[in-house]
Amino acid sequence: MIAEVVRRKICVSIGHSDATLDWARAGVRAGARHATHTFNAMRPLDHRDPGILGEVLTDRELTADIIVDGIHVAPEVVQLFLQAKGIERAVLITDAMAAAGMPDGTYQLGPIQVEVKGGKCTVDGRLAGSVLEMDRAVRNVIQFAGWSLQHAVRAATLNATRAAGLERLGELVAGAEANIVVLSASGEVRRTLVGGRG
Repeated sequence: MIAEVVRRKICVSIGHSDATLDWARAGVRAGARHATHTFNAMRPLDHRDPGILGEVLTDRELTADIIVDGIHVAPEVVQLFLQAKGIERAVLITDAMAAAGMPDGTYQLGPIQVEVKGGKCTVDGRLAGSVLEMDRAVRNVIQFAGWSLQHAVRAATLNATRAAGLERLGELVAGAEANIVVLSASGEVRRTLVGGRG
């Protein structure tokens, strides 16, 4: 199935899987080129049975996204991930639900009610999405891994669009869409322009 989907020019992403290392490698050989929500709902990394994470962290061509809220993945593991994927293959993702930017409380996530408290979204004590906003993810990368603002922004923009196969997005070049977020030197949002208008 992966080979057929890739033939139709659709990005195939591996993740949320108990796949073994061999199965993960077979998926990549068939054409998968990205990993989703790295570490979440994946077979744990084991030194004798590395599973899907063994492929995600060692394949130099595979891009991979990660939820950098400090809840889904510990800051130290985020740092390990960023070292493994580097500034060209790491992609930031929020996994944010509609409650992002809202105060603590109960919110709807599809057919279920989710409790949001202290930035953590849970259902019956289990994680259920996030309220992470991308500018916070950028700042967390700077804090957790010591990356520059430029490299953290690249993981949130250019790397993400390239992983999705959306050429000409995520770049500030002539002819590209003028969707721009202006950040302060510390990564705080100062202004947003959509289609060149703010």
